[in-house]
Amino acid sequence: MSGGGLLVAGTTSDAGKSVVTAGICRWLVRQGVKVAPFKAQNMSLNSFVTREGAEIGRAQAMQAQACRIEPTALMNPVLLKPGGEQSSQVVLMGKPVGELSARGYHGGRQQKLLGTVLDCLAELRGTYDAVICEGAGSPAEINLRRTDIVNMGIARNAGLPVLVVGDIDRGGVFASFFGTVALLSPEDQALVAAFLVNKFRGDVSLLEPGLDMLHGLTGRRTYGVLPFRHGLGIDEEDGLRVSLRGTVRESNTAPPVGEDVLRVAVCAIPLMSNFTDVDALAAEPGVVVRFVDRPEELADADLVVIPGTRGTVRALEWLHERGLADALRRRAAEQRPILGVCGGFQVLGEHIEDDVESRRGQVDGLGILPVRVRFAREKTLTRPVGEALGERVEGYEIHHGVASLSGGETFLDGCRVGQTWGTHWHGSLESDGFRRAFLREVAAAAGRRFVPAGDTSFAALREEQLDRLGDLIEQHADTDALWRLIESGAPQGLPFIPPGAPA
Repeated sequence: MSGGGLLVAGTTSDAGKSVVTAGICRWLVRQGVKVAPFKAQNMSLNSFVTREGAEIGRAQAMQAQACRIEPTALMNPVLLKPGGEQSSQVVLMGKPVGELSARGYHGGRQQKLLGTVLDCLAELRGTYDAVICEGAGSPAEINLRRTDIVNMGIARNAGLPVLVVGDIDRGGVFASFFGTVALLSPEDQALVAAFLVNKFRGDVSLLEPGLDMLHGLTGRRTYGVLPFRHGLGIDEEDGLRVSLRGTVRESNTAPPVGEDVLRVAVCAIPLMSNFTDVDALAAEPGVVVRFVDRPEELADADLVVIPGTRGTVRALEWLHERGLADALRRRAAEQRPILGVCGGFQVLGEHIEDDVESRRGQVDGLGILPVRVRFAREKTLTRPVGEALGERVEGYEIHHGVASLSGGETFLDGCRVGQTWGTHWHGSLESDGFRRAFLREVAAAAGRRFVPAGDTSFAALREEQLDRLGDLIEQHADTDALWRLIESGAPQGLPFIPPGAPA
């Protein structure tokens, strides 16, 4: 017998779907329910590698952690990785299958993937008591409804009840709820069962008359009002937020262990990917992380990080255009710390041969590290384990570039010259012992009296964050009504709200 299910949709992008999905997952698993997350199609430059070597969105990996299970490709069968304004790499069941324009994808390819998506969802529902699905954008994107496989398309085909989340902090939440329902067809409206208000600040009693009126207008109840909380975001799909930094600053009231703070500047390069790598730095008391795009902003930085990117050659051009390339070369010559991760490692090298990603052929790198990079058509997707600075390190690799080293000191899969470090490994700084050893080296090179805290556990902070999400659902949502929805589906007889979807 198939397990229960629910689709968490949103009135807009960034309404809080990922957070609410993770919170429901953590609440359910604490009740002894065997639960899994699912997102049919994700568009994100922040991805993760499962143990079987499949690439999925980081949000789904974190939702799997909320469920206390290992992430798999079944949980995010389609991942779109933007490569610019016009095209994205399509990752199907964890493996890249080609580049498509938005027109090409929505014009036919997307609908052909519906069978794969439904098969994955059915397999999860056959294995778990409940599957909590996350939509994308808004279910009322009427221009895309015909080929939709992630919102009402999946809900209709799988018979999933829909909970619509609205971000009241943006304003206009009542109009957004009503308009979302009113732009759907009668068949789609029949599955939209309830609303959930997110990010509310203030006295809930002042909101209740509006919720009652919304119920009267739509026949649908609001299943909870979640208060605004800083630092509740799980790994971001896109944007520039450091997802754990707010949490750490709320929970970490103690001053830095040493006499100085350590300032980290992250170059906000184009098509930045897996910038969540710096969350682990922000988790350390006394480490201040900021994103920068001007050379003068590197002047007071103790460490500069060049993160991953889906456009290595474009990132290199951007560094030159902004004057950051020369600033990085000067910094390296002055023996001031730089860390390049994945694409950030590649730009630090001598030459890049790219006939795959940018198709620009031979391009000169910054020439700071003795590395030559050739882009292969096959993507490297691994979960390596190793040692550096005398500490065990775990990471994950997602890249087309193959690096050939001609010198320097070995550093994970990359190298180090002076105080410039480069590696393809994402997530290495989440290894607590290695992160502390690395920050001690950085502090010494920067002349800072900074001392890493000896008890910061990044894994424990993640768990604390997920528990806070579970608490939010348990304390502020109608969990009995939620469970009935998951177990029994949308109630019968929900009224139709005109005008409905256009013909």
